[in-house]
This record gives sequence, structure tokens and C-alpha cells, in this order.
Amino acid sequence: MDVRIGLQLYSVRQSLARDPWGTLAEIAQARFTRLEAANHNARNDPGVGFGVQASELRDRLGELGLSIVGCHINPLHLDILPRAFDYQAELGNIQIGCDIEFYPYGDRDFVLRRCETFNQVGELARERGMRFYYHNHFQEFQRFGDDYVYDVILANTDPSLVFLQLDTYWMCRGGQDPIKWMNRLSDRIILLHQKDFPSDAPQPLNLYDGVVSPTENIDMAVFEERKNTLCFTEIGTGVLPIQDIVDAAAKLTNLDYMFLEQDHTTMPEIESIRRSHDAFSAKFTGIIWP
Repeated sequence: MDVRIGLQLYSVRQSLARDPWGTLAEIAQARFTRLEAANHNARNDPGVGFGVQASELRDRLGELGLSIVGCHINPLHLDILPRAFDYQAELGNIQIGCDIEFYPYGDRDFVLRRCETFNQVGELARERGMRFYYHNHFQEFQRFGDDYVYDVILANTDPSLVFLQLDTYWMCRGGQDPIKWMNRLSDRIILLHQKDFPSDAPQPLNLYDGVVSPTENIDMAVFEERKNTLCFTEIGTGVLPIQDIVDAAAKLTNLDYMFLEQDHTTMPEIESIRRSHDAFSAKFTGIIWP
């Protein structure tokens, strides 16, 4: 099957903060229609992170031919989730996910407690006819003994409650082959994130190759300090094996969307997503823009 392509709105977060309605219109003009939101202020804003009412956003999206089909919620706290679920339901979105998690090095008990929370979130979602998904970065590929943190998460979360959104870029930056993980977890993956890595990047692709110690405590401060903003490029202009990833994605029976995401860019944000759309369309086969 062809892989449906959408856009993660984190790519245009600064533009959305300045002018949400104008930015959504420009996204539509850039020929994206399916969107994943990223709300990093969920304690104060139950919605998609730029302070708009669900009813108005639903109407504006409809006028532009856009729809939100996923949303990251941060912080992922049980007490704020009911209103977040209500907001997404009003938009017609049935999927919410985590955006980033950190695990103190070697603290398996902490990971297990978070797994309990993920299962609880998944149960809350299921009760509402919705789905919860877990999104990885590179820190899940530290080892706690013989296991990756990611292995511990997979083994201690219920596959019927906690689905997966694989971020292929961050898997590569954790020294992993995302295609192997896609083959291994094919029934559980419902969403993908696709970024790209520039040929002239100032860091090695694998962050554990001298940038981050595989045994250090990775928290947000370390993550931000070691993440070089020049290690991102418009999707389809870099060196990641994206066609191979698309081909593997086409075999995932439960996959909904692959979202293009640009964490950082040297271009204006709207120009960046246009460049990614055009490069992706021109270079890769087996994709559709629903």
C-alpha cells in the first residue's frame, strides 16, 4: 500500500505562535492536509498548544481542507487528560501521544512506573474510543543491563493500550536501524515521524559515537545541549535511507500516517515545509498526500 504523508506542526511552531490562522492557510497552500499537533503547554491549554477554542479550530480546519489526526500532549499527567481528550474529540481526532520522556540512567523502577502510567493513559483513551501512542527519541536506546530502555517499555506496556509512533531519525541517532525495529514491531506501529540528516552535519549520525555517553543521565538539559540544530535538513535533501523506510512502512498493516517533521531549519518555517514537500514528492515513490 502507499504510505500516507502528513505534517507534524512542531515544524512550524514559531509561525503558529505568531499567527495560527495565517499559518494554517499557508500549510494548506503548501499542499499538506493531514496534521499532527504538538501541545507542550497541556496543563494550561487543553488543545493543540496555540490557545484556540476547539470549535473555532475545527471550523477553520474544515474551511482549509485540513484535519488533525494526532496530537502530542505534554506534560502527560493523568489529571489533565480528560479535558485534552474532550478537545481532541471535538476536533474529530482519535489519537494522542507522548512527545518526549526521560529516564534516569539505570533506574529500571522509574521506567516501570512510567509504563504503568502509559497503560493507564491507554485505558483512558480506549474508554473514549481513542488511541494512545508512544513516541521515541534517542535516549530510549541506552541499555539498562542487557536491555534497551525501549525494550523495557515494550515488554511492560499493553500492546492493546499503548501503540507506537516510531521516529526514524531519532532511532538512527540512537545507533539503531529503524527498518529492523519496524519489521519487529509491525503490528504495533500506527504512526511514523520522518526527518532527515544533512550530508555536512557537524555531528556523527549516532549520538552515542562521542557526543553523548551511553551511560550518562540524559535529561532535557543534556538533550538540548547536545542536539546540534544543524543536524536537521529538509526531508528528502539529506542522507537517511528514506526510500527504504517508506518501503518498509508500506508493509505495516496498521500504519495510519508518516508525518514529516522539521525540528530546526535555517529557512523560514513555511519555506522549509514547502521544500520538504517538494523534495519528498520528487524523490520517493509509494507515497500519497491524502
